[in-house]
This record gives sequence, structure tokens and C-alpha cells, in this order.
Amino acid sequence: MADLQTIVERLAAYIRAHDDGQRRLLIAIAGPPGAGKSTVAEALAETLNHLLPDRPAEAVPMDGFHYDNAILDERGWRAKKGAPETFDVGGFFSLLQRLKNEAGDIAIPVFDRSADLARASARMVSGHQRLLIVEGNYLLLDRPNWRELFPLFDHTIFLKPSIETIEERLIQRWLGYGFDQQTAEARAKGNDLANARLILAESRPANIVVQD
Repeated sequence: MADLQTIVERLAAYIRAHDDGQRRLLIAIAGPPGAGKSTVAEALAETLNHLLPDRPAEAVPMDGFHYDNAILDERGWRAKKGAPETFDVGGFFSLLQRLKNEAGDIAIPVFDRSADLARASARMVSGHQRLLIVEGNYLLLDRPNWRELFPLFDHTIFLKPSIETIEERLIQRWLGYGFDQQTAEARAKGNDLANARLILAESRPANIVVQD
């Protein structure tokens, strides 16, 4: 990824310039797998907490809405886990509505990559956290159900690495999970890259695009 600090400083400056200091903001960070969404979201939240201590920030991942493997097996979808249809987009939409409109503490699910499952109520978004950095592959996807998310976001960011960069990062990710080179390449070049191409082709325009 290009210099993370430079990217985060640019995004933080944009958010500060567009924050009225009153209402809660939902800021979407979308992009293909391997784009660095989680890294950017966590770093951005940390930076905003330093710059705007009276407007606390928190990262909210979409990955907690993966369907469980038992459901994917039942539907014959395990091989394409991570594709749009393998997420509970309705549940995610309901969570975003709550985050947008409710003032109290709200528990959110978080995906445990090491266990390959989502853990319910694994993180708490507190009522005093006013800048929510929502990150996920399909936040801007212009397809039925997914496009319903778009009006809930106050600002949108799209991370756009090249396909070659995505492939390299995904291979390294699978190697990091203990797979051998051949298996890591097969996983990256199969389902992951197919999803990446879909996201690059069918995502709506964002307020900010970060090229890498």
C-alpha cells in the first residue's frame, strides 16, 4: 500500500472538513479484498480519536455478517465464500440503520479469520462514538439489496489497488494463514480475484478514491 500515514492524513482532513460536530456520521470505506480496508479503517479511527477527542471514532467491519459455514454448505456456497450472496446484507442494513438512528450502545458481530466464523456481539459501539468508519467489500456495490446501503452513508471512500497488487496481497494473506504456495495462489486467483473484479466493475462512485 502507498504510505499509510499519508492516506490516513488525507482522509482525516476530509472528514474534519465535512463534520458539523453534531450528528453521528457513517463513513464507508469500500474496495476489493486485499485493498487494505481494515488497516485503513483502524488507522483512521485512531487518528480521528487523537485529532477530535470530543468526536470519538470507531471502526465497524462488514465481515461479521458472513453466513456461517453450515449455511454455506447447505446452499452449496462454501467454495464462493466472500461473494455478495454469502453475506447477510439484510442484517447488515438493519445494523447500519440502528447505528445511524439510535443513541445507545450497540453490539456488533466481528469475523474471526483464524476460526473462519463470525462472533456475535463481539464488539461494542458506544453511544458517545460519533464517527463510525464502516469498512467492507460491497458497501458501494450497485446491485439489488446492496444498493440500499448507500443512502445510509454520509461519506464514501473507495480503495482501488491494481489487480496485480490485489493478487500479490491475497497470495501473501493465504500464505500467512499457513497454506502452501500452490494453495495460496489457487485461493487468490479463484474466488478472491473474481470478487475483486466484480467490486472494481460494479461499485458506485465514491467521494474519495484512493489509487494504489
